[in-house]
Amino acid sequence: MISVFDEGPPAPCPKPFNMAAYVLSAAERVPDKDALLILGETGVERWRYDALERAVRGTTTGLLRLGLVPGDRVLMRLGNTVDFPLAYLGALAAGLVPVPTSAALTRPETAQIIADIQPRAVLQDPDVLCADHPMKIDLQRLRGFRDLPPAPYDLGDPNRLGYIIYTSGTSGVPRAVAHAHRAIWARRMMFDGWYGLTPQDRVLHAGAFNWTYTLGTGLMDPWTVGATALIPAAGTAASALPGLLADHEVTIFAAAPGVYRQMLKSGDAMRCPALRHGLSAGEKLATRLAESWRAASGTEVFEAYGMSECSTFISGAPDSPAAAGALGRPQPGRRVALLGPDGPVPVGEEGTIAVHRDDPGLMLGYLGAEAETAARLQGEWFLTGDQAVMSQDGQITYLGRNDDMMNAGGYRVSPIEVETALATLPGITGVAVTDVEVKADARVIAAFYTAPAALDETTFETYVKATLARYKQPRLFIHVPELPMGANGKILRRALRAGFEARND
Repeated sequence: MISVFDEGPPAPCPKPFNMAAYVLSAAERVPDKDALLILGETGVERWRYDALERAVRGTTTGLLRLGLVPGDRVLMRLGNTVDFPLAYLGALAAGLVPVPTSAALTRPETAQIIADIQPRAVLQDPDVLCADHPMKIDLQRLRGFRDLPPAPYDLGDPNRLGYIIYTSGTSGVPRAVAHAHRAIWARRMMFDGWYGLTPQDRVLHAGAFNWTYTLGTGLMDPWTVGATALIPAAGTAASALPGLLADHEVTIFAAAPGVYRQMLKSGDAMRCPALRHGLSAGEKLATRLAESWRAASGTEVFEAYGMSECSTFISGAPDSPAAAGALGRPQPGRRVALLGPDGPVPVGEEGTIAVHRDDPGLMLGYLGAEAETAARLQGEWFLTGDQAVMSQDGQITYLGRNDDMMNAGGYRVSPIEVETALATLPGITGVAVTDVEVKADARVIAAFYTAPAALDETTFETYVKATLARYKQPRLFIHVPELPMGANGKILRRALRAGFEARND
């Protein structure tokens, strides 16, 4: 039996199509329902579905009146406010191509993006850095568009370019990922395959408005089904989230693993009677962290695996939970395989996770990098670069990225496996594992960990001898004040490696 999961193709995307029109269709069905609640210290900002759609389509009118035309690219330099999704959907409604970017980028970084994508306009919050551009639309002017008469949706081929996002490449060079309008249609497979999402749900996402994880899971997906999205106001501490879950009768909570970790620091039980479950994505969720969440909240947390090139497509779900230690199964309608050099590997063997090139959520390609796009394709499959093992029933266990995989004495070792083992050691609050060079052509596995105080090395050595094969055991145990995280909440193992090797040159 080979590692291929194929339950048939999903329903085709309707034609003609517009991503924003699809997301906001509930405005016609439930105009008076709360679409969005922004939870601040001084109160709640409410957006009903009818007001949300008016603001989006008014923004569309304003952008078109500036002379922008369908196909023009619009760089988004906006902060953690509702302006971000309004502008994003407003641009899509007009047939423009929004390019959302992290507010943390520097001016030189934005200058490179501007050179790469040649945007016709830049939407800019004055508090967000951006290189010079001849057509900047400031926040005050952008907000003024909301009250303009609504423009019609630009309907067209669902395969046309819809939006561009940036992802960090394995080489460290950011890549522009081009997606079609149809990408939103593919997210339907997450509703049952990950979320268990219904129109009655109240979904709180702990991320910022201007993070693509929040934009998709926290906003557009709930709006697509007519549910209510809740977002904490900028600056809300993780310690305040349990209270928000209870006070606002949240039924589904979504966050990156790091937020769950911060919420659980107090060790207190959470009383959230309406909460059905949590969702996690962004990096591997540690088993111990999931167990702590279950003990504190009385609910499960369901993990999803995905990437900028195809969003999430493997997950556990309320009706199909992941097996112990596994990510879960490909979502219904997905076609997923684990590949080796000669095609799908046998069940139980390590392979590279690949998604079928006909998946409606798969990118159109890397902008201006046709050769790099082609290099990620193997026949009918798109290679993710992540390693995993598939069981006979389709459960997929993640082993790590190709570039994160370690080599120890000729053995390939997953950092995830070692981190999972070490995370159960009492006293550790966080851990990341990578291989480091200790002398020329000599590499060993190093475990970087956070804890209230450094642990005795003998404790580590005794523990790993009992839990890991010798070739998987770290040789170095390094106490650090914190683990470096990227803007998307993922641990930067390469940064740990580089920092160690720089100090030991």
